[in-house]
Amino acid sequence: MPPAGQPDIRAAYLEMTRRKRMYGGILLVLFVALMASGFLLAEGRNAGGFLDGLPMLTAFPSEVLSEAWANRAAIPGRILQFLPSLVETVNIAAVATLLGGLGAAVLSLLATRGLSRWPRLTPLFRRIMDAFRAVPEIVIALVLIFILGGGPVPAVIAIAIHTAGALGKLFSEVAENADPKPVEGLQSVGANWSQRMWLGVIPQVAPNWLSYALLRFEINVRASAILGFVGEGGIGHDLKLAMQWGQGRYDQVVAIFLLLFVTIVIIDRISDRARERLVKGR
Repeated sequence: MPPAGQPDIRAAYLEMTRRKRMYGGILLVLFVALMASGFLLAEGRNAGGFLDGLPMLTAFPSEVLSEAWANRAAIPGRILQFLPSLVETVNIAAVATLLGGLGAAVLSLLATRGLSRWPRLTPLFRRIMDAFRAVPEIVIALVLIFILGGGPVPAVIAIAIHTAGALGKLFSEVAENADPKPVEGLQSVGANWSQRMWLGVIPQVAPNWLSYALLRFEINVRASAILGFVGEGGIGHDLKLAMQWGQGRYDQVVAIFLLLFVTIVIIDRISDRARERLVKGR
C-alpha cells in the first residue's frame, strides 16, 4: 500500500492502460465500419461486382504478356521507337523540377519563422504552399490544356506548381533547423535579407535541399508519364494510344513499360548515390 496522501502508481498505470485499450478498440471498430461502408457504397455504384470481377484480374495482364512474348523479337525495335518520347518525358520532369525547386526555395524562406522577409506574411506564404500541394498535377494540367492547348508546356507548369508546394514544405522544415548565428553575424555588419539568406542559410541547407529535389525528380518522371494520358505528350501519350488500340499493339505496351521501369531504376540509383554524397559526404 502506498503511504497516505500518495496516489497508487500501479492503479493509475493500469487505469491509463485500460483507457488506451478502450480508445484503441473504439477507433478500430470505427475504422472497420468506415471501410465496410465505403466498400459497400463503391460496390453498389460500380458497374459490375468487385468479387465477381476478381477472376478477371489476371486476364488482361496475361493477354498482354502472351502477345508480347509472341512478338518478343520486335520489342528491341519498339524500345528504340519510343526512346525519343522517353527523352521528352524526362525533359519535362527535369525542367519542372528545376522551376518548382526554385519556386520552393523562395517560398520556403519567406514562410520560415525567424527567416521571413515579411514575418507578418509568413502564414500567407504557408497557405500558398498548401494550395499548390492540395491540387493534383492532373487537375492543373487539364485546366491548362483549355488555356494553352495540349503539349509539354502545360505538363511542365502543372508539375512545377505541385513541386513548388511539396518541396517548399520540406525546404521550410530544413531551414527552420538552420543555425541562426551566421545570419545574425551578417545582419550585424549590415547585410540585407537576400545576402543573409544566400550567405548564411543556403550553404547550411543546400545538401538537404538538393537531396529532396532529387527525390522529387524521381516522382516527377512518373507524374510526367501519367500526364501523357491527358494529352501532355511524352511516353505516357504513346502508352495511352497503344492501350487504346488493344490487341496487336501489346508488344508496344510492354516495351514502354520496360523503358519506364529501367529509366526509373537508373534515376533511383543515381539519385540515391548523389543524395548519399551530398548528405554524408561520401
